[in-house]
Amino acid sequence: MWIRSTLAYRTSFVLTTLGNFALTGLDFVAILLMFTRVDALGGYSLAQVAFLYGASSVAFGGADLAIGSMDRLGKRVRGGTLDVLLVRPAPVLAQVAADRFGLRRLGRVTQGALVLGWALLHLDVDWTPVRLLLMPLMLLSGWVIFCAVFVAGAAFQFVAQDASEVQNAFTYGGTTLLQYPPTIFATELVRGVVYVLPLAFVNWLPAAYVLGLPMPLDLPRWVAFAPPLVAVACCALAGVAWRAGLRAYRSTGS
Repeated sequence: MWIRSTLAYRTSFVLTTLGNFALTGLDFVAILLMFTRVDALGGYSLAQVAFLYGASSVAFGGADLAIGSMDRLGKRVRGGTLDVLLVRPAPVLAQVAADRFGLRRLGRVTQGALVLGWALLHLDVDWTPVRLLLMPLMLLSGWVIFCAVFVAGAAFQFVAQDASEVQNAFTYGGTTLLQYPPTIFATELVRGVVYVLPLAFVNWLPAAYVLGLPMPLDLPRWVAFAPPLVAVACCALAGVAWRAGLRAYRSTGS
């Protein structure tokens, strides 16, 4: 229904999609401006940083497109309108994800894919079968991990009632963090996104293997192939959190 309503005004859809494309592209423009003053950023060349940027943007953009509406859950909890979804013969999670589905978010995915494609053309990588296999695994696992973070953040809103900005700190903030090399951040922060909120498995760890660079925190190189397992674990934990939050929902109390 939301897709049909969006496409009913095609000019508006095209303009908003292009606007989303241009707005998200400003992040990469900032990186380009940095490289007008330096030759490397944390030991990473422009093409290598573009690879990180593109992989993070594609994974996050796909999750934002599919399930980004989860950040509206807090308003439904606070206003009691979540009750409408509970009585429908469809999973509440699917209904919340589809609420006001924004097809315009394709602009972020497209922009990230173009940057990733540019990076691949300018990188000097020995494309072995293992590296080729790791590329789709990295993007798919990153998408699943971000989806799990969206769901976990929505589950937290059952308790906080309206904490979309807290959720955005880990979703939108997380993808911005991953667009830059891990070598420019404090060791404690890198440990946090490896062992606590495993966003490093979205692109930092597999990208280090693909690009032939040292692994963050001197981790063994086999860790680059762990993103699928991490994605499954994140989904399981997010599912537990979602079910617990849904069971704790008490409507408005009126």
